[in-house]
Amino acid sequence: MSKQDLINTIANSAGITKRAAAAALESLTNVITKELKRGNSVTITGFGTFRVSKRAARTGVNPRNPSQKISIPAMKVPSFKAGKTLKDAVR
Repeated sequence: MSKQDLINTIANSAGITKRAAAAALESLTNVITKELKRGNSVTITGFGTFRVSKRAARTGVNPRNPSQKISIPAMKVPSFKAGKTLKDAVR
């Protein structure tokens, strides 16, 4: 499902315009992004939790030259853990 498909579905199920649905979706993604930048987690009860995970530094392989080793620095990455309601719905 693309972003536009999601906007259309939200608009139809909530009975609002596509413009309002797009604004709501954009606002939600902006809030989640802003909170993750601050290092906070965002929990939507029944759906899941967005959080920042720390990935340790490691040694990788250059795909253009497999014999060459490269150093991959430590970094923070966004992650999502599904909630119980979402897991049960998918199962």
